[in-house]
Amino acid sequence: MDCLSPPSPPPNAPKNYQSLHPSVRRLGLCDYLLTWEAMKTFTLARTAVTPDEIWLVEHPPVYTLGIAGKREHLLNPNTEIPLFKVDRGGQITYHGPGQLVAYLLLDVKRSGWGIRHLVEQMQIAVINLLSQLGLNAHSRKEAPGVYLGEAKIAALGLRIKNGCCYHGLSLNINMDLNPFLAINPCGYANLKVTQLADHGVNAPIDTIADQLLPHLLQSLL
Repeated sequence: MDCLSPPSPPPNAPKNYQSLHPSVRRLGLCDYLLTWEAMKTFTLARTAVTPDEIWLVEHPPVYTLGIAGKREHLLNPNTEIPLFKVDRGGQITYHGPGQLVAYLLLDVKRSGWGIRHLVEQMQIAVINLLSQLGLNAHSRKEAPGVYLGEAKIAALGLRIKNGCCYHGLSLNINMDLNPFLAINPCGYANLKVTQLADHGVNAPIDTIADQLLPHLLQSLL
């Protein structure tokens, strides 16, 4: 689906589907800057009755540096992978093909949730997905995200504007992890990074997206 095309409910959805669930966009492989600009545009244009949305996407190789990010966490400044300073929370991370990114465009004020609760719910959704896949994952209070053992498999970062959030989470599925060696992932030196393929889960990214979605909906509704 084109990044700018309107989302649509699934086949046979009830008439009140839009009021019950966020609309879902499946964007495929999409340019990071284009997606980021589309998120900001959507968030600025929404009203009190605008339905929430979830965007599922992959990106070409890119490093992103959050609001609190320090450029010294990019250990190899001569890398050919572009680096963008963005408006989400958190430090530096990497996005690339084989990584599922779920952007959550939610009216936080309408939901009545605080940002900490929202982050916890995002982590729970990923942990529940990994449990479904037979993996025992956990979160850390001092370092938001989801981990398998000591290795990070999912990163989180949000931006709140006008009572609404955008950005979201990334889940490593089956990708080239070498670009993580050129950074301190999420600002932590020597932090190990892992992916589903390294733990015997070899499902296509679209399948994992379909499996993650109900966990996100359950956590966010």
